[in-house]
Amino acid sequence: MLFPTLDFGLFFLVVFTVGWTLHGSADGRKFFLLACSYFFYGYWDWRFVFLLGGSTGLSYAGALLIERTDDPRRRRHILAASVAIHVAVLGAFKYLDFFVGSLNDLLEATGLERDLPVLKVVLPVGISFFTFQGISYLVDVYRRVMPASRAPIDFFLYMSFFPHLVAGPIVRAADFLPQLKRAAEPGNIRLGMGFLLILVGLFKKSVVANYLSVELVDPVFAEPGTFAAADVWLAAYAYAIQIYCDFSAYTDMAIGLAALLGFQFPRNFNQPYRADSLQDFWRRWHMTLSAWLRDYLYIPLGGSRGGFWRTNRNLLLTMVLGGIWHGANWTFVVWGTLHGAGLVAERLWRRGHPARPQGWLGRALSVAWVFHFVCLAWIFFRADSFATAFTFLAAFGHWGQPAQFLSPFLVTLVGLGFAAQFLPAHWLERVERHFLELSPVEKGLCVGMVIVMINAMAMEGVAPFIYFQF
Repeated sequence: MLFPTLDFGLFFLVVFTVGWTLHGSADGRKFFLLACSYFFYGYWDWRFVFLLGGSTGLSYAGALLIERTDDPRRRRHILAASVAIHVAVLGAFKYLDFFVGSLNDLLEATGLERDLPVLKVVLPVGISFFTFQGISYLVDVYRRVMPASRAPIDFFLYMSFFPHLVAGPIVRAADFLPQLKRAAEPGNIRLGMGFLLILVGLFKKSVVANYLSVELVDPVFAEPGTFAAADVWLAAYAYAIQIYCDFSAYTDMAIGLAALLGFQFPRNFNQPYRADSLQDFWRRWHMTLSAWLRDYLYIPLGGSRGGFWRTNRNLLLTMVLGGIWHGANWTFVVWGTLHGAGLVAERLWRRGHPARPQGWLGRALSVAWVFHFVCLAWIFFRADSFATAFTFLAAFGHWGQPAQFLSPFLVTLVGLGFAAQFLPAHWLERVERHFLELSPVEKGLCVGMVIVMINAMAMEGVAPFIYFQF
């Protein structure tokens, strides 16, 4: 069930209406939202509901065992076993066929060809996100950042709450569970911000991301060697805008939907293409994943405690593993390695040049460099194989061929997508203030008109969100 569909619109209308009707009964509202969340997840494939329930039960029971155990060694063993089961399940669904296929290729290359079976395992939607949430909860209880939840309904709702279940943002239990303890008050709903985020998300996904994907990115990446350099350059920029608009659209809508139900989610994007360093980029892009990798991977690896070179090693390893998390393909490993190597190179550069670029020109050059590095890495992220990626890179030199995609419409979409990165930081809050000054009738008319306009501009059909595959 995709957000920008009639099915989801009707589903959410029921959830919103009944959910707030039950606001006087805390447990009744929680059970209703939990049932709706499991229905939402089972809408794709009812069998994976048991996987979600099993993952949730493992985290709930493991955290209780950790909290009730005083022996440090036993606490570590319980944590290690619980996390290992989570990782094993994720690995079996997401990486088993990848490793079997890679082993087949290796054996064939060494003359020891074997026909190892590829099981063609179906990847459950959202498995990476709810697995990460379960692991973060276990680690937080182990570190005594928060107590283990003793309310099964609260924890099961946290793990399955439908707005963020499939593609984030990654919500920490320490942030979400306390919200379930507070009384649900209809008067506290941020209707203005909720509707604005949903409308912005709809526009970014249904208009910008979908048009760039279908009309430019997909055709060029399918056969990059047949296109002119201008087409390839434009496609590289377009994919940077497409993936940002696609993914940030989902989290915009997730945050907006949660707000309409009375919950607050963390921000997940902050104009990443205005970053003037790769470190700054990762503070702005998929912020909840960046924070997760920092807190539950980089710091356990040693973080910055072991000196300059060990810090660089930990940083590189974190980004490589972050690349692997994104998908079962060696191209994702290269993507993560490029970012890791870029971050290490930045640290080496700053060791000898501690001064930041000065003036608007220095900052503009830094932003341009970071953006083009990110675009280069996106090529490997988007390509389905090394052959496609290297063919795409080689096509940057096809200057003798006529361009096919330099239409004013596509160029304008790419340009607007990049220009939006430099809007004032709190522009949406300003729009919200003006929106709240309108009468209820005016608000309804504005929302209705924007939806009609987006529907008129949008392409037919609804493409799945890119991050559903992760």
